Order: sequence, then C-alpha cells, then structure tokens
Amino acid sequence: MQHNEVSPADELGDESRQFALLLDSVTDYAIYMLDPRGYIRTWNRGGSRIKGYDAADVIGTHFSRFYTAPEVERGVPARNLETSSRDGRFEAEGWRVRKDGSRFRASVVIDPIWKDDRLLGYAKVTRDITERYKAELQLQEAQQALMQAQKMEAIGKLTLGLAHDFNNLLTVIVNSLDLIGARTRDEAIGRYVMTAMRGAERGVLLTRQLLTFGSGQTLALETTDVNELLAENIELLQRAAGDLVHVQLELADDPLVADIDRAQFEAAVLNLVSNSRDALPPSGGSITITASCQQTRDPASRHDRTGHFVVVEVVDDGPGIPLEHQARVFEPFFTTKEVGQGSGLGLSQVFGFASQSGGFVQLRSQPGHGTAVTIHLPAREH
Repeated sequence: MQHNEVSPADELGDESRQFALLLDSVTDYAIYMLDPRGYIRTWNRGGSRIKGYDAADVIGTHFSRFYTAPEVERGVPARNLETSSRDGRFEAEGWRVRKDGSRFRASVVIDPIWKDDRLLGYAKVTRDITERYKAELQLQEAQQALMQAQKMEAIGKLTLGLAHDFNNLLTVIVNSLDLIGARTRDEAIGRYVMTAMRGAERGVLLTRQLLTFGSGQTLALETTDVNELLAENIELLQRAAGDLVHVQLELADDPLVADIDRAQFEAAVLNLVSNSRDALPPSGGSITITASCQQTRDPASRHDRTGHFVVVEVVDDGPGIPLEHQARVFEPFFTTKEVGQGSGLGLSQVFGFASQSGGFVQLRSQPGHGTAVTIHLPAREH
C-alpha cells in the first residue's frame, strides 16, 4: 500500500495557506481581522500569548472587550474604527486588558480593508510594549531627577556666595551695634539699638539657613540614635504644632544610628513640623513622624549608589501641595504662604542639611490628601 505524503513544499504551495501559516506563526504581535462592525473574525497565536484568549474565546465577539471600561463607556473603540476608515489608518498607544483582568501597554494599528469601495472589515495589529513603556518612564524620571539636582546645585552655589557676602555685612552691623550699645547712656538710643540688634539677629538666622542650603555651614557630626533624639524632642515639636494639632511618633524597634549634626537635625524636623502646621486648616489635624532604616538609592545620584539610610518622614493630613509647585518647594525663598507669613527657607534648610550629611530629601504630596517629606541620612555601619 502506498502512502501519500505531503512534502513541506506542497504544504506551502497554496498562497492562502502560506499566509495563514505566517500569521499564526507570529507570536510577538496579535494579528486578527474584524468585520465592519468590529466583531473578531480571525485570531492568531500572538493574540493568545499577549491577551490570554484562545480563538474559541474571542471569535464572534466584539473587539471592545480588550479596552478598559472607561474607554468603552466613552465610545473609544468605535471612534478608532471610524478614524481608520476615514483616514486610511489608526495608530496609537494605550492600555488594554488581558483575559485575567491585568492591563498591558499596547501599540495598536488598525487598517481598513476595502474592495470596490466597499468596506470589508479591518486588519488589527497589537503589540505588547509594557516593558518598553516602563523603561521610558523610568528614564524620564531619572532625567528629571538629575535635572532637578543640577538646578538645585546651581542655586546652591549662587546662594552660598550671596550668603557669605550677606554674613560679612551683618557681622559689621552687629559689631557696630554692640559698640554703640556699650557706649551710649541714652535710653531712647539704647531701645533703638536693641530693635536694630533683633533685626540683625534675624538676618543672621536667615543667613545660617542659606548657608545650610548651599552646604556652606560646618556640621558638628555626632554619632546619634535618631530614635532617642526624636523622643527627646516630642514635647518641643508638639508645642510648635499647637494645641489643635496632634503630633505622634512612630519609631523603629531597633536603634537608628547615624552621624549627624544634632542641632541641624532638630532644626530640620522642627521646620517640617512647622510647615505642616501652617498647611493644616484652622480646625487642626494630625502630624505623624516616622523613623526607620531602609536600603534605597538616591534617585538624583549620578552614580547607582544604594545603601542603608536612616529615614525620617513627616506626614500631615492637610490639603497637599499643588503639582505645579512641588518641583520648587526646596528652593530658597519659594513659599506658597501669604506675604509676611514665611521666609521660604524652612524646606531649603532641610534640603541643605540632608545633602551636606550625605543623604537626600524627597517630597510626596497629592492635592487633597496631605504631604509627606522624607529625610534620608546615611546609617552608621555597625
């Protein structure tokens, strides 16, 4: 008995069979046909791999099943088909839904199929670009963080020069006021001297904050358990927040040891608590200070430096910071408060202290859902 065997050449001899085998062999792309109303007529293995459906699951159903519910409600699938038939092609990126309900980023092309001016349907090609999309987002975030770091570095250099000059002028003023106060016997002149001295001392404080931002302040480093230091300062922080604001500590179970300037650290946390207090409504609210040890990476670092950091976060339940202001909150003299209600140097002092300590600071805020500022300080190696 003879057996009729079909050779590979015979198998590929039919053009339509060749095309069907080609489409079904493609697994990186979902390639399928739609009728003029958007119902699925063919399906390939790429569609099964990317979207999780077998051919029996989807053939005869509407392709809108792959869109998110909000887009279906807005009529996006139908508009895409209309655009394709009107313009000769529709091409876009967007989120699509797999059989298991998970989402993926899709690159989509829809081409109309015409014959004798009659629309027969559409050829639809979908590619999963989720990994590329995430990589692009990460690259954009890294570039933005680097640009922000470079901008802050440039502002810091400018601020440092101005602060040194301003400090020299204030030194002359304070010394002169001291001499006048020591030599005068006139009470009226003495009062004027004291008023001028208070103003000069305020200028000295502002200069110190500017020097801290510009990394021009000398830090007196001490090996410190941040847990203990925060616990020691809770009464001061509560008084600064006021009676209508509840301040609570959430400290780590184990010691959090870092080499820090205790006074600068205390000033930084106090600045954050004061900022949160000012952001809360007149009826009050809550401020939570947490301390922990985390292994993380400075997002603005030019080097992929990952290490252990003592992390102190101050969180409030206030109205949050507008998105358009968030990139500028650490700049000197930038403030969202009314004129006369703040110098705009509180957060810049926090930024400068963290940077000069070898760490960094981050802001997380969503309008209507409060603000969190996180100080990362290098943990001391045990």
